[in-house]
Amino acid sequence: MAAAGLERIPDQMGYLVISEDGVLASAGDLENDEHTAAVMMTMVRTASRFRLPGTADPPFKRMSVVVEDFVFTVTVSGQKVFVVKRQNNQQEPISV
Repeated sequence: MAAAGLERIPDQMGYLVISEDGVLASAGDLENDEHTAAVMMTMVRTASRFRLPGTADPPFKRMSVVVEDFVFTVTVSGQKVFVVKRQNNQQEPISV
């Protein structure tokens, strides 16, 4: 199953496509990584509870989890959660 072009994302080290039923697709560092999938789904469910008063919009569309030298980018689309592990090439903020 093609994972919506996730393999073409620059600096990606792996990806997961998750639904409530479990992992639908995976590759790279995240291939068959059920543990990371479960942790990410728990984070998505938790973040989904935070709604702004008076709005019907979903609380978020994308979430980034920065861990040392890589970042998990989590995108919710329809009934699927897409997780991409990428190199974190961001520089530290400059204090003035």
